Amino acid sequence: MNDTRALAAQALADIALRGMSLREALDQRAPKLRDPRDRALLTALLSDGARWWLRFDAALDRLLDKPLRRKEPEVHALLVLGLVQLEILQLQDYAAVAATVEATRALNRPRLAGLANAVLRRWQRERTALLAELDAQPQTRYAMPPWLVQAITADWPAQADAVLADSDREPPLMLRANRRRTSRDALIEQLRTAGYTADAHPWLTDGIVLPHSSDVTRMPGFAQGLFAVQDGAAQVSADLADVRDGQRVLDACAAPGGKACHLLERADITLTAVEFDAARAARIRQNLERLGLHAELRIGDAADPSAWWDGKPFDRILIDAPCSATGVLRRRPDVRLHRRASDIAALVAQQQRILAALWPLLAPGGKLVYVTCSLLRAENEAVIASFLADRDDVHVAPVSLPAGQGAAVGWQILPGDGDLDGMYYAVLERQ
Repeated sequence: MNDTRALAAQALADIALRGMSLREALDQRAPKLRDPRDRALLTALLSDGARWWLRFDAALDRLLDKPLRRKEPEVHALLVLGLVQLEILQLQDYAAVAATVEATRALNRPRLAGLANAVLRRWQRERTALLAELDAQPQTRYAMPPWLVQAITADWPAQADAVLADSDREPPLMLRANRRRTSRDALIEQLRTAGYTADAHPWLTDGIVLPHSSDVTRMPGFAQGLFAVQDGAAQVSADLADVRDGQRVLDACAAPGGKACHLLERADITLTAVEFDAARAARIRQNLERLGLHAELRIGDAADPSAWWDGKPFDRILIDAPCSATGVLRRRPDVRLHRRASDIAALVAQQQRILAALWPLLAPGGKLVYVTCSLLRAENEAVIASFLADRDDVHVAPVSLPAGQGAAVGWQILPGDGDLDGMYYAVLERQ
């Protein structure tokens, strides 16, 4: 099949109704499209389809007499994509409707072509009233699951509306210049010469901002390892770690390797990267090789160092803890479809185990940087507060950044602060 919208409908049904990740769905379908423009359209449809599913899925309940999501999941997903094309991508009405109707035939559902046409035409006629109805409830206004709306509102009452709105916006493309192979200024000039709009981030040392997503593999310097894709909030981790030449450094939960590579670019260190998932560890190797860096890679559980630790203490430990990923919904829109409120307790327990297991590996005078891409206080300052409660060998180092705000313990960037993803940091020094 080479109909882009039909492929997107199949993939979106896998994501929203069968639990597949957006990355996996793209990896399966994109190779079937030869034209880069078709692959770009597929990416846009799936990203916005996942981001706005909970809004337009609810809209279809108002537009259909009988739901299709169980009996005809691909056609249901196709209709969601039809609304995405009209409202989010803002394609021409005629083209969006006609292409969606045609895609029913590519899905071998020609008998539903008339229904697809009728549903989208009805949306166009009743659009104003339907939008007002969807906007009346936060879960359909922001396309967020009710539990997450409630959790964000409880944790960030003054900022909740802004956080939810920013989590729905397309993020800029952020790069990190590999200072081992180039300078940020030289890379920006190279990108501009090639026709890209690229600017230095105002306060990140290595960060470069481009206004829109692009195929980075086609950018000048990618194959040569001159840069990596990494949001600015993640780049802050290397600043807080403050690595120095000659230090031993541990990056726990290291995949896909962005933070490990950034640390290696900053100083001549001996770095051990630990990752539980062997498949994800392969991505660490790929990133290290492309950027011309070296680390000792260990497949293992960060909470069980006896299986991989050589007994020598580390001067720096970075824990990019497994978390709800509620701070990166604008980059990973499928998370809102897959994460459940019941997941949080298990994640908190895992975070606590990892932190307790790795603290003894830190040398006296060393720093441990605890990071999550979560907005939820239970995964952030509450985990650190619990860790501190029965220890007298920890000093909490102050953190102050140009974006975000101080938490009860540590520092929190919310989505959109400095145009960054949401992320939490705490820096613990061993006394």
